[in-house]
Amino acid sequence: MKRTKPKYKQIVDAAVVVIAENGYHQAQVSKIAKEAGVADGTIYLYFKNKEDILISVFQEKMGIFSENIHVILEKDLPISEKLLLVIESHFRVLQEDPHLAIVTQLELRQSNRELRFQINNILKEYMFLLDELLKSGMETGELSPDLDLRLARQMLFGTMDETITSWVMNEQKFDLLKTAPKVSKMLLCGFQQ
Repeated sequence: MKRTKPKYKQIVDAAVVVIAENGYHQAQVSKIAKEAGVADGTIYLYFKNKEDILISVFQEKMGIFSENIHVILEKDLPISEKLLLVIESHFRVLQEDPHLAIVTQLELRQSNRELRFQINNILKEYMFLLDELLKSGMETGELSPDLDLRLARQMLFGTMDETITSWVMNEQKFDLLKTAPKVSKMLLCGFQQ
Protein backbone atom coordinates (compact mmCIF):
# COMPACT_ATOMS: atom_id res chain seq x y z
CA MET A 1 0.00 0.00 0.00
CA LYS A 2 1.12 3.51 -0.72
CA ARG A 3 1.92 5.71 2.23
CA THR A 4 0.24 8.73 0.68
CA LYS A 5 -3.30 7.45 1.10
CA PRO A 6 -5.71 9.13 3.55
CA LYS A 7 -5.80 6.10 5.87
CA TYR A 8 -2.03 6.22 6.22
CA LYS A 9 -2.27 9.84 7.36
CA GLN A 10 -5.18 8.97 9.68
CA ILE A 11 -3.08 6.26 11.31
CA VAL A 12 -0.02 8.49 11.67
CA ASP A 13 -2.10 11.28 13.23
CA ALA A 14 -3.85 8.78 15.52
CA ALA A 15 -0.49 7.33 16.57
CA VAL A 16 0.69 10.79 17.67
CA VAL A 17 -2.36 11.17 19.93
CA VAL A 18 -2.21 7.65 21.35
CA ILE A 19 1.54 7.74 22.02
CA ALA A 20 1.28 11.18 23.63
CA GLU A 21 -1.61 10.15 25.88
CA ASN A 22 -0.44 6.64 26.78
CA GLY A 23 3.32 6.64 26.31
CA TYR A 24 5.08 4.70 23.57
CA HIS A 25 5.28 1.44 25.51
CA GLN A 26 1.58 1.48 26.40
CA ALA A 27 0.42 2.56 22.94
CA GLN A 28 -0.95 -0.68 21.58
CA VAL A 29 -1.67 -1.01 17.89
CA SER A 30 -5.32 -1.66 18.78
CA LYS A 31 -5.53 1.76 20.51
CA ILE A 32 -4.01 3.43 17.47
CA ALA A 33 -6.47 1.64 15.19
CA LYS A 34 -9.40 2.71 17.37
CA GLU A 35 -8.22 6.34 17.41
CA ALA A 36 -7.77 6.23 13.61
CA GLY A 37 -11.21 4.67 13.12
CA VAL A 38 -9.83 1.64 11.29
CA ALA A 39 -9.75 -2.09 11.96
CA ASP A 40 -6.67 -3.41 13.76
CA GLY A 41 -5.62 -5.37 10.68
CA THR A 42 -5.69 -2.23 8.53
CA ILE A 43 -2.66 -0.93 10.45
CA TYR A 44 -0.60 -3.84 9.09
CA LEU A 45 -1.45 -2.91 5.51
CA TYR A 46 0.60 0.24 6.04
CA PHE A 47 3.08 -0.62 8.81
CA LYS A 48 5.14 -3.66 9.79
CA ASN A 49 4.84 -3.08 13.54
CA LYS A 50 4.59 -0.42 16.24
CA GLU A 51 8.23 0.60 15.76
CA ASP A 52 7.54 1.20 12.06
CA ILE A 53 4.61 3.42 13.07
CA LEU A 54 6.84 5.49 15.35
CA ILE A 55 9.51 5.89 12.67
CA SER A 56 6.83 6.86 10.14
CA VAL A 57 5.35 9.40 12.54
CA PHE A 58 8.74 11.02 12.97
CA GLN A 59 9.50 10.89 9.25
CA GLU A 60 6.15 12.43 8.28
CA LYS A 61 6.27 15.16 10.90
CA MET A 62 9.95 16.03 10.33
CA GLY A 63 8.98 16.56 6.70
CA ILE A 64 6.91 19.54 7.86
CA PHE A 65 9.91 21.10 9.61
CA SER A 66 12.14 20.57 6.57
CA GLU A 67 9.56 21.98 4.13
CA ASN A 68 9.21 25.09 6.29
CA ILE A 69 12.98 25.68 6.34
CA HIS A 70 13.22 25.21 2.56
CA VAL A 71 10.68 28.03 2.13
CA ILE A 72 12.54 30.29 4.58
CA LEU A 73 15.92 29.67 2.94
CA GLU A 74 14.48 30.79 -0.42
CA LYS A 75 13.46 34.19 0.97
CA ASP A 76 15.64 37.22 0.29
CA LEU A 77 15.99 38.30 3.91
CA PRO A 78 18.84 39.06 6.28
CA ILE A 79 20.05 36.17 8.42
CA SER A 80 18.53 37.74 11.54
CA GLU A 81 15.05 37.47 10.02
CA LYS A 82 15.62 34.00 8.59
CA LEU A 83 16.88 32.71 11.94
CA LEU A 84 13.83 34.12 13.70
CA LEU A 85 11.52 32.59 11.07
CA VAL A 86 13.17 29.16 11.48
CA ILE A 87 12.78 29.26 15.25
CA GLU A 88 9.19 30.54 15.03
CA SER A 89 8.35 27.86 12.48
CA HIS A 90 9.82 25.10 14.64
CA PHE A 91 8.00 26.36 17.74
CA ARG A 92 4.71 26.94 15.88
CA VAL A 93 4.50 23.37 14.58
CA LEU A 94 4.80 21.98 18.10
CA GLN A 95 2.73 24.63 19.88
CA GLU A 96 -0.12 23.92 17.45
CA ASP A 97 0.18 20.17 18.06
CA PRO A 98 0.91 19.55 21.76
CA HIS A 99 0.55 15.78 21.23
CA LEU A 100 3.35 15.89 18.68
CA ALA A 101 5.45 17.94 21.10
CA ILE A 102 5.04 15.25 23.78
CA VAL A 103 5.97 12.53 21.30
CA THR A 104 9.06 14.31 19.95
CA GLN A 105 10.33 15.68 23.25
CA LEU A 106 9.59 12.80 25.60
CA GLU A 107 8.48 9.56 23.99
CA LEU A 108 11.03 9.33 21.18
CA ARG A 109 13.80 9.63 23.73
CA GLN A 110 12.57 6.57 25.59
CA SER A 111 12.76 4.32 22.55
CA ASN A 112 15.41 1.67 22.12
CA ARG A 113 18.83 2.31 20.61
CA GLU A 114 17.95 1.00 17.16
CA LEU A 115 14.89 3.25 16.93
CA ARG A 116 16.90 6.27 18.08
CA PHE A 117 19.48 5.50 15.38
CA GLN A 118 16.76 5.48 12.72
CA ILE A 119 15.32 8.71 14.11
CA ASN A 120 18.76 10.34 13.98
CA ASN A 121 19.02 9.38 10.31
CA ILE A 122 15.71 11.16 9.66
CA LEU A 123 17.01 14.26 11.48
CA LYS A 124 20.01 14.53 9.14
CA GLU A 125 18.11 16.47 6.45
CA TYR A 126 16.85 18.98 9.01
CA MET A 127 20.37 19.43 10.37
CA PHE A 128 21.70 19.90 6.83
CA LEU A 129 19.15 22.69 6.31
CA LEU A 130 20.18 24.37 9.57
CA ASP A 131 23.77 24.21 8.28
CA GLU A 132 22.65 25.89 5.05
CA LEU A 133 21.00 28.67 7.04
CA LEU A 134 24.15 29.30 9.07
CA LYS A 135 26.44 29.07 6.01
CA SER A 136 24.37 31.67 4.21
CA GLY A 137 24.86 34.06 7.14
CA MET A 138 28.59 33.41 7.11
CA GLU A 139 28.78 34.01 3.34
CA THR A 140 27.00 37.36 3.59
CA GLY A 141 29.16 38.44 6.52
CA GLU A 142 26.16 38.65 8.84
CA LEU A 143 27.60 35.86 10.98
CA SER A 144 31.19 35.43 12.09
CA PRO A 145 33.34 34.06 9.25
CA ASP A 146 35.11 31.70 11.65
CA LEU A 147 31.89 30.34 13.14
CA ASP A 148 32.22 26.65 14.06
CA LEU A 149 29.35 25.41 11.91
CA ARG A 150 28.87 22.10 13.71
CA LEU A 151 28.85 23.75 17.13
CA ALA A 152 26.56 26.57 15.97
CA ARG A 153 24.08 24.05 14.55
CA GLN A 154 24.15 22.08 17.79
CA MET A 155 23.54 25.27 19.74
CA LEU A 156 20.64 26.28 17.47
CA PHE A 157 18.94 22.90 17.48
CA GLY A 158 19.76 22.22 21.13
CA THR A 159 18.37 25.57 22.28
CA MET A 160 15.13 25.06 20.34
CA ASP A 161 14.88 21.50 21.58
CA GLU A 162 15.47 22.38 25.24
CA THR A 163 13.04 25.30 25.09
CA ILE A 164 10.33 23.01 23.73
CA THR A 165 11.11 20.29 26.28
CA SER A 166 10.77 22.87 29.05
CA TRP A 167 7.45 23.99 27.55
CA VAL A 168 6.19 20.38 27.46
CA MET A 169 7.42 19.60 30.98
CA ASN A 170 5.74 22.77 32.29
CA GLU A 171 2.44 21.66 30.72
CA GLN A 172 2.57 24.41 28.08
CA LYS A 173 2.16 27.17 30.67
CA PHE A 174 3.99 29.75 28.55
CA ASP A 175 3.58 30.87 24.96
CA LEU A 176 6.31 29.10 23.04
CA LEU A 177 6.07 31.49 20.09
CA LYS A 178 6.63 34.52 22.31
CA THR A 179 10.00 33.07 23.34
CA ALA A 180 11.19 32.80 19.72
CA PRO A 181 12.47 36.40 19.40
CA LYS A 182 14.43 36.05 22.66
CA VAL A 183 15.95 32.75 21.57
CA SER A 184 16.82 34.16 18.16
CA LYS A 185 18.42 37.29 19.62
CA MET A 186 20.57 35.32 22.07
CA LEU A 187 21.77 32.90 19.41
CA LEU A 188 22.40 35.65 16.89
CA CYS A 189 24.58 37.54 19.38
CA GLY A 190 26.67 34.41 19.89
CA PHE A 191 26.91 33.64 16.18
CA GLN A 192 28.06 37.18 15.28
CA GLN A 193 31.03 37.26 17.69
